[in-house]
Amino acid sequence: MKKLALILVVLLSFSSCKNEPPKSTETFESAQKDSAKVKNPLIYPEERNFKSLRQVTFGGDNAEAYWSFDDKQLVFQSNHSKWGVSCDQMFLMNADETLSDSIAPPMVSTGMGRTTCSYFLPDNKHIIYASTHLGGEKCPEVPAKENGKYIWPIYESYDIFVADLEGNIISQLTDETGYDAEPTVSPKGDKIVFTSTRSGDLELYTMNIDGTDVKQITNELGYDGGAFFSPDGTKLIFRASRPKTEKEKTEYKELLAKGLVEPSDMELFICNADGSDLRQLTFLGNANWSPFFHPSGEKILFSSNFESEIGFPFNLYMIDTDGKNLRRVTHGKTFEAFPVFSNDGKHLVFSSNRNNGGTRDTNLFIAEWQD
Repeated sequence: MKKLALILVVLLSFSSCKNEPPKSTETFESAQKDSAKVKNPLIYPEERNFKSLRQVTFGGDNAEAYWSFDDKQLVFQSNHSKWGVSCDQMFLMNADETLSDSIAPPMVSTGMGRTTCSYFLPDNKHIIYASTHLGGEKCPEVPAKENGKYIWPIYESYDIFVADLEGNIISQLTDETGYDAEPTVSPKGDKIVFTSTRSGDLELYTMNIDGTDVKQITNELGYDGGAFFSPDGTKLIFRASRPKTEKEKTEYKELLAKGLVEPSDMELFICNADGSDLRQLTFLGNANWSPFFHPSGEKILFSSNFESEIGFPFNLYMIDTDGKNLRRVTHGKTFEAFPVFSNDGKHLVFSSNRNNGGTRDTNLFIAEWQD
């Protein structure tokens, strides 16, 4: 998946009544937890969904962290220069670990080309990710702005690979001409969804874990990407652009012909895993992206700058799958994105610019989640 680089609480006195109902104890314990939360400088007072929060990376751009199926490990992408890379590569860490700024965790990609969107396979011993390394060992060139607009590159050399946790490539899942990237795996462990230009447009496809039985899911003009399955594997949530006027359509096609896409106007869409019952979920304007299903399967957590007039901040929001009950979750001043729930629903990992000392570093944070 492509990353968007823009600029993400009372106390109770003890009662003398010995027959106090159980809720007294529960309330006191809750007060202790709330008090602890207030003292955590990483959590803004309004962020009531975070029971605790810890920063696990320090420096560089660290993003798109995904849990192993047993929630014991995370795989993520980073361009941290102190870890010896020039552009995004895939790294592995334990979920209870805090990484050093200067000591690199294990790299599980080749170290060549540029990578994006790694994801664990159900055996917890292998990952999938997209890489450009077959198109060249060096990092591909990052395009400048197009007519003053922020753009994402759509590298034709991206293909999807399976690797073990030592970084050895086991198999190549795609070999079509053009962009094949942004793969994620169904919680059921049976399917992969990804984005491809094989039809001439950026559409969603699914395939079996071994790369067989490829099926096209979307077929409307515009960028469809960043898709994730619902917890039961029956639905997909994704971001999409939908150029409407002839001018917008022409501009979109011209950019795509150059291997580019403009991500500043995207909304969230939801459909069944086979592409049926496709509908637009948000109508907020600006950029709405990096959606992920809440463990209940009935809500979506996503990143958006729709409340911003200058492009940022991006914050996390929650919305029901019927488009109702939109609510802000984080209250950062710059960038919060890539929220991903653990499989047991107890934790949330996300990327943020908070606590970066005024730099442009994007780090990973893990929160204990409470509804």
